[in-house]
Amino acid sequence: MSAGYDQDKTEPATPKKRQDARKKGQVALTREIPTVMILFSGLIFFMWAGSWFFDNLVAFTREQFQALANLDLNTSNTTTLLWNIFYRVVPLILPLMLAVAIAGVIGNVAQVGFLITGESLTPKLDKLNPLNGIKRLFSIRSLAELVKSILKVIIIGTVGALALRAFVDQVPALVLLDVGGFLGFIGRGAFRLCLYTGLVLIVLAAADYVFQRWQHERDLRMTKQEVKDEYKQREGDPMVKSRIRSAQREMAMRRMMAAAAEATVVITNPTHLAVALKYDGRLPAPQVVAKGAGHVAERIKAVARENNVPVVEQKPLARALFAMVEIDQYIPAELYRAVAEVLAYVYRLRQVSSPDTANI
Repeated sequence: MSAGYDQDKTEPATPKKRQDARKKGQVALTREIPTVMILFSGLIFFMWAGSWFFDNLVAFTREQFQALANLDLNTSNTTTLLWNIFYRVVPLILPLMLAVAIAGVIGNVAQVGFLITGESLTPKLDKLNPLNGIKRLFSIRSLAELVKSILKVIIIGTVGALALRAFVDQVPALVLLDVGGFLGFIGRGAFRLCLYTGLVLIVLAAADYVFQRWQHERDLRMTKQEVKDEYKQREGDPMVKSRIRSAQREMAMRRMMAAAAEATVVITNPTHLAVALKYDGRLPAPQVVAKGAGHVAERIKAVARENNVPVVEQKPLARALFAMVEIDQYIPAELYRAVAEVLAYVYRLRQVSSPDTANI
């Protein structure tokens, strides 16, 4: 069932799916990159400040052994000794700790940016289910992690052995060295081992990052139905939206017909266009309160006749008003003269009679 469901996930993740996954802490992240950053930050620190660190460490060790030789152990002296050790050790290791911590943070931020989320810390009951734990233990992801770990141990072990092989012949001569020479030998070997290991880890980190990106994209894939459901959730059901738009158009039509019933005049094309104008002394200019073409124009004229609103046929003016003026807008100045002639005709007509239709 799960395999079939995964096969149905053929669509790439949508931006919303990616954003939701990021909020949950589900990002493409490899632990190898911070490891490499930490390792090389330590190497750079010892290359730059190794002598300072070693000299201070030797001086501190000598002082402590000298102090211990003459120390009368009691509660007060022991407390003082421990505080002296703390004050000497912390400034010594703090630069190294800061360098390592900063490198680790940069290694993570470089992959996923700044991301703070408590989703992964939220207790989940399914994590306590033994069956789910067994499934995760024997999953393909766990198998891949196991294979990666074994390969990494083999590769790093092989590289480490090759890096230290040059030092094997020098081991018998260590008995002739003093403490400084012995520590120097250990330091050179450790530096060579860390350097070669770090170079191998760079390659492994790059490969693992590519794999994690691929795995992450695969996990985020969606089925066609999930994409449709998300679109409906974001944009709304198309059928519901269509019904809403239809209701909105009907409401707008009713408002427009109500305005046409109170218009001063309706100017027609005569059959294709109809524009209803309203004007009284309180308006700064004649206002278009309704307009339409075809069936809507017929309805506007029918409403006008039912409410004794004059319907005037004026083809050029009707076309100009329909093209230039939107509903609830005032007519432009260039149409003042033509509209004024129609309104004057309507006012004269009202004084004489109230015909349904007139031509000018």
